[in-house]
Amino acid sequence: MSLRIVFMGTPVFSARVLEVILARGHQIVACYTRAPKPGGRRGLALTKSPVHELAESHAIPVFTPRSLRAEEEVEIFAGHGADVAIVVAYGLILPKPVLEAPRLGCLNLHASLLPRWRGAAPIQRAIMAGDAETGVMVMQMEEGLDTGPVALTARTLIGADVTAGQLHDVLAGLGADLAVQALDALEVSGLSFTPQPDEGVLYAHKIEKAEARIDWSAPARDVHNRIRGLSPFPGAWFEADLGRGPERVKALQSSLAENVNGQPPGALIGDDLTIACGQGAVSLLKVQRAGKMPVSAQDFLRGLGSAPARFL
Repeated sequence: MSLRIVFMGTPVFSARVLEVILARGHQIVACYTRAPKPGGRRGLALTKSPVHELAESHAIPVFTPRSLRAEEEVEIFAGHGADVAIVVAYGLILPKPVLEAPRLGCLNLHASLLPRWRGAAPIQRAIMAGDAETGVMVMQMEEGLDTGPVALTARTLIGADVTAGQLHDVLAGLGADLAVQALDALEVSGLSFTPQPDEGVLYAHKIEKAEARIDWSAPARDVHNRIRGLSPFPGAWFEADLGRGPERVKALQSSLAENVNGQPPGALIGDDLTIACGQGAVSLLKVQRAGKMPVSAQDFLRGLGSAPARFL
């Protein structure tokens, strides 16, 4: 039996899942994604989402409603005659009539080990919290935020220095395979679901701008986790006086420095880019000055020459 599938997603993570589903021969009858946003240098051009562009390249009808609550949008969605909807980082709330429209309901692929890190930024939050493990799960969608019962799980360790960008790519691959497993099972015998436990619930709230600034007075491990959890986007940053007054510098890659204590927070230690924290120190490996390309710590320091540096 060939399922009629509606795919709902927006960013690169979603597009990678959709690409694998299509490569495995599944039938996508419609794609839902966020509406194009103004882009370009002057903000005049409209930029389509990665899912939008991929769907169009496969001649799949694309729908970009700004909300799914209107009766007209519910009728359009139901009109696809879908057996199931696969939802991956879509970005819009699905009201009850939409959740109930597909014959087999709506399945969500979520990038965490639920119930830990429900919500918008599970990859970043897992790293920032220092989690040692994460994963992806396929669950049946309910009206609550990521509260539905789980059918399939794939786990992966979080390396001590892995960034959010690197973990994103690992989870996208795991998630694509898991989504295909779910669809294959639905075609043959169906899926079995297990309710999420009531304990251990944490919410992965959106990253706020204020969270991106590095506080050197925090313990080095917390600083390191913040840097890698926000790399490459939005990028943890600090201010540095590099001889011409304070300017913003993003820290994109770091490691924990060993056996370094006793220096005031923000002090530059030695001849590499090691910076003292409230406890311990962090070695910055890749940084980016405002308006410049990312560079290694060595190239960054080489570009300063003999100019004095002070980290704020």
